[in-house]
Amino acid sequence: MVSSRMSDIRKLSQARRGDQGVIIQVGDHSHYDEHASELERRLLELGFVEGARIELLHEGLFGRDPIAMKVDDMRVALRRHEAACLIVRFEPARAV
Repeated sequence: MVSSRMSDIRKLSQARRGDQGVIIQVGDHSHYDEHASELERRLLELGFVEGARIELLHEGLFGRDPIAMKVDDMRVALRRHEAACLIVRFEPARAV
């Protein structure tokens, strides 16, 4: 279990509805895999850049896939295997 004082850093694919945070890494910066390089390039073009604020808005009914999220001021949907390329520092859940 992660303490509320420590950063909760994990892949976006592991997020749940309502999770919010900031993207800290896009891809693994390994350009040996052509498919991974192309996916990283596409994500950057869509606005998934380091420092962008992100909030998971919706999960699909079957296998929680795809996921819809707010990235800064736009809304985007991704498959979870694509979201696994994004590392996010999540904020602690707010008490309601």
